[in-house]
Amino acid sequence: MENGIKGKVVAITGASSGIGEATALLLAERGAAVVLGARRVDRLAALNAQIKSAGGEVAYVVSDVKRKADLASLVTLACERFGKLDVLINNAGVSQLSRIDELDVEGWEEMIDINLKGVLYGIAAALPVFSQQGSGHIINVISTSGIKIVPMQGVYAATKNAVRTLSEALRQESNGRWRVTGISPGFVRTEFASKIKNPSMRAAITERSETVAISPDAVARAIAFAIEQPENVDVGDIVVRPSAQD
Repeated sequence: MENGIKGKVVAITGASSGIGEATALLLAERGAAVVLGARRVDRLAALNAQIKSAGGEVAYVVSDVKRKADLASLVTLACERFGKLDVLINNAGVSQLSRIDELDVEGWEEMIDINLKGVLYGIAAALPVFSQQGSGHIINVISTSGIKIVPMQGVYAATKNAVRTLSEALRQESNGRWRVTGISPGFVRTEFASKIKNPSMRAAITERSETVAISPDAVARAIAFAIEQPENVDVGDIVVRPSAQD
């Protein structure tokens, strides 16, 4: 059976841990060249070495999705090192959970800068390359928080639903020139909760994750499924959550 991943060049933001790391390992194992972007250089270097030791093709650059130039550098590295960019996975994200009337404006701005503007910066960096190539694939990691709206997640869910909206608009506007996929994970066993500032929310999410959460590998497999489809098949939306999640 033909491997629809082998030989593709895939750039991943937030690649140093969690879903990004799991996706990089899986795609490299299946023959893709992976280009890793994240803020933690020690994690990137370790993942780079792990993939290389297994015979995979890999490159990395320290990048912060809040900086437009860093996303441009990630895409440039892919093109310079491997000659093209087939897929950009906008995976980096952050969550600050609180009631809206608590007015955590700093937390709101952080989520907008990373979850929304970071995705837009990635799209802005990749589309000129896709236009020149005549093909490409944007994969946006969203969240089930944008599907089921609950208290304490209003602004976080809003940023994720903004990405859901722009993903669909981009898909329609592409008119088949490139593919666009949204992946919405539920509870996944990652370091995501550790970045939540609210101590009670951080503890609650961590406890819930320990009992319900699925492995990041499950999300990585969903991403791989979307990538490996024939070029004329666009997988629009995939929800990946624990079977026991509400």
